[in-house]
Amino acid sequence: MGSRGLARCAVFLSLACCCCCVTPERRVCQGLSNKLTLLGSYDDHYRNMVRMYTNCSTVLENLEITYVQEYQDLSFLRSIEEVSGYVLIAFNQVNTIPLENLRLIRGHFQYDTKFSLVVTLNYNQNSTVGLRDLPLRNLTEILGGGVKIARNPFLCNTETINWTDIVTDIKKVDIVTDKNVEMLYENFQSLCKKCDSTCHNGSCWGPGPENCQTFTKLICADQCSRRCKGPKPIDCCNEQCAGGCTGPYATDCHACTDFQDDGTCKKICPPLMLYDQNIHQLTVNPHAKYSFGATCVKTCPHNYVVTDHGACVRTCGSNTQEVEENGVRKCKRCDGPCPKVCNGLGMGNLMGVLAINATNIEWFGNCTTINGHISIIKTTFDGDTYTKTPKMDPAKLEIFKTVKEISGFLLIQAWPAELTSLSQFENLEIIRGRTKHMASASFVAFNLTNLEHLGLRSLREISDGDVVVKNNSRLCYMGDGKYWEKLFRSDKQRFKSGNNSKPSTCALKNSTCDEMCSADGCWGPGPSMCMSCKHLRRKEACVDSCRVIDGSHREYIVNDICLECDSECKPQTGQPTCYGSGPDKCVQCRNFKDGPHCVHRCPHNVLGENNVLIWSYPDEKGDCQPCHVNCTQGCSGPGLFGCEPQSCCYHGGCSTTACGLCALHLCNSSPTTDQEEEDVA
Repeated sequence: MGSRGLARCAVFLSLACCCCCVTPERRVCQGLSNKLTLLGSYDDHYRNMVRMYTNCSTVLENLEITYVQEYQDLSFLRSIEEVSGYVLIAFNQVNTIPLENLRLIRGHFQYDTKFSLVVTLNYNQNSTVGLRDLPLRNLTEILGGGVKIARNPFLCNTETINWTDIVTDIKKVDIVTDKNVEMLYENFQSLCKKCDSTCHNGSCWGPGPENCQTFTKLICADQCSRRCKGPKPIDCCNEQCAGGCTGPYATDCHACTDFQDDGTCKKICPPLMLYDQNIHQLTVNPHAKYSFGATCVKTCPHNYVVTDHGACVRTCGSNTQEVEENGVRKCKRCDGPCPKVCNGLGMGNLMGVLAINATNIEWFGNCTTINGHISIIKTTFDGDTYTKTPKMDPAKLEIFKTVKEISGFLLIQAWPAELTSLSQFENLEIIRGRTKHMASASFVAFNLTNLEHLGLRSLREISDGDVVVKNNSRLCYMGDGKYWEKLFRSDKQRFKSGNNSKPSTCALKNSTCDEMCSADGCWGPGPSMCMSCKHLRRKEACVDSCRVIDGSHREYIVNDICLECDSECKPQTGQPTCYGSGPDKCVQCRNFKDGPHCVHRCPHNVLGENNVLIWSYPDEKGDCQPCHVNCTQGCSGPGLFGCEPQSCCYHGGCSTTACGLCALHLCNSSPTTDQEEEDVA
């Protein structure tokens, strides 16, 4: 089954979501990277586009307009002005694509690695329905990548555009005519209307003066470095302008080549630090801003990470990890080896891969953080004859037990019959939702007929996106869903469930939360699956009491959690054994006490300051006391006579095994002779 067919087999949901974020400067949406994949039915696919692009002026990734039917309204596309990636228009059965306000395609991501604008196969082979008009009347620049327009038999004005004015390299423009297709519809091509007589050099996007091509490069005076608004030298645009301008200043640009900062185009955003010549140091720039796409923002959007270079990103780079400082997620260089971060689906070597399967599962070995998303669907286990992907052994799912964080989404639409929970993800703590399934969901468990409980006992945060748990006929332990709201970090997030096992059926099967669980609910059976505890927690399990004054391993309580006393604490009778963590919080020591710390043995041959060896002994109370400075091999008591027999009295130059010699103060500046030692003996 091909990628298009795979997606059709998936389950698609009616989820509420608009743009990924809204900043004071621009209305921004994430965009899509599905290429020619049909997401469910035509209506499901259309609704997904509406959710993504409505009220969006800047698309961070790609603008994909595909599989639109003639009865569907595309007016929501009129707000789009700029696309950072590519624009794909394919398999549509509508007369027009209303992108008349699109000014700039940056081409940071390119279709088939070379095209930034692709218009193809927009017609119905069984009718005369198809794309006739593409009024891109404001498109004046494509910064990177080329153009491909092919197999659109009804589309007019494909060859009346002077692409040299729009693209950097005209060799990257590919206008293809399929003669077999065109012959079938040649009568319709003859109905195309000519450009208005006022259009420069007869170039237009369609009939009427409003569709004349706007030239911003070919008509410029020689003095202009990039674009212009007219043929005179005074018409040159600022070098930071992209796609034309209304005047000579950086505030007059239609779009910005690099960054837009409060209406002004700039090469870089105001940096985080500035050099102060008076104190010869870098100081914090009070006017600093972060780069977010091609926009300078004062703060990064929700659920993005800040780099030291002042950029808002979805994932940190190599040798860095995410940390939180003053409520802001930042990328910081690791002290030592970083936790293992692996590419998930949609990232790096897994870009464009639809699901986890037998060919990629091994890449997730020992991963703690996954940058990207995880999708487990039918072909994960059944294989795919179309791509010659073999079946995957369900036991391979154990590889996900090390995963603690997923930056994108977790989609599970197929699961092995022998597994009744998602315990392979039991250590997963955070789903960030920086990319979402169907542009809205960060966690989806759908149509898993053998699933009895979720088992996600470590999950503590879903940073963005909705949760959908539906059509799992045997799934119990769901509660009322209020606990999910505690995991959310945005008031726009929603928990959606339905068609799971009925509460009455779960009760008859005794599939209900353990009595140690609170009213929040649980992830499955037993006290270790509670979402929160009614009383206290010991490690992973909820308990009714801690072993404070009895039990084999005594404990103390912090924030309703039972924690073990240090092993050097002596168990007490009828009272607590310790009052905190560590060997310095014992009520009484099990063995000896060295200062405030309980120890198994007093310091013995331990290197101290100035490379001096430390020796000590326990007194009658069990407190560690320092040996005499002349006891170089330890002692059993105070003074010189407490030195161990093998000690070498080397203080002041004396070297002998006779400690009595030290006591008699017979040491001198040179080691004793054998005769002297015999005399003492």
